[in-house]
Amino acid sequence: MHWNLEHIRLFVKVAEQRSFSAVARDLHRAQSAVSNAIALLETDLGVVLFERSSGRQPRLTEGGAALLEEARELLRHCERLDGRAQALQRGQEARLRVAHDEAMPYQPVLDSLETLASAYPNLEVQLASGAQGDVARKLVQRQADLGLLFHHEHMPAELERQALGSVEMVTVCAVNHPLARLLDVSRQQLARHRQLSIALQSSSYPGGEPISPLIWRADSFYVMAELLMRGLGWAWLPRHVVQYPAYHAQMVELRSEWVPPALMVELVWRRDEPPGPAGRSLAQSFARHLRAIG
Repeated sequence: MHWNLEHIRLFVKVAEQRSFSAVARDLHRAQSAVSNAIALLETDLGVVLFERSSGRQPRLTEGGAALLEEARELLRHCERLDGRAQALQRGQEARLRVAHDEAMPYQPVLDSLETLASAYPNLEVQLASGAQGDVARKLVQRQADLGLLFHHEHMPAELERQALGSVEMVTVCAVNHPLARLLDVSRQQLARHRQLSIALQSSSYPGGEPISPLIWRADSFYVMAELLMRGLGWAWLPRHVVQYPAYHAQMVELRSEWVPPALMVELVWRRDEPPGPAGRSLAQSFARHLRAIG
């Protein structure tokens, strides 16, 4: 075996950009050097990776397509190895920047930070909160070290995640909403009224597919709660948001034939910057406190 990681990186880049010349420009290399590296990789693997036609973009062969994800996973493993080695060199973090979804259950967050302060008294902590998408964006832009967010499907490729627990979702409306007068609410009855939804095109939460053809969308559970209290629709909200003192007496939990699954809470970090001891301790503590309120 004579191929190396640089050959693998070039294979992935050419497959994604569909151009030898574009990859060469990005890397400030001659196009012939990129082409030769791919040719050497094909020789070593015994597989033709790209179809090459004069004047046309290179296209993956069937064999190339089959090996592409394996190549990507190999590079991800290398990032993890480098990140872990750097974490070992650094030892305990001097600073921990934590970004969390603004609708994260606040009691587990506060309890876990109190535990962290006791275990790491000299650690500098920076907290940031935001609506849907903000946490992942801060991690990608290296403005945060750890993120606490609710699971959604479209996670940036640079990030890794670990499930920590879940929070219950409930169907609610304002006390003065027409649905509040009903003992049990069917799917058909819900569909007759405006639905307030957290789901956006950039991500997908459980229960994101609307029931009602009348739908308003927001990027924050708390924005949804404010709209809901004005009688502008019904919604699926995390139970801890419904129990927030400012909302509790103004919302009615509806008994419905369908409720979305629990909302998964995840710890997220950059693959090339895995959590250090303080970050891992915070995650374990948060998971423990989250289970306690479940």
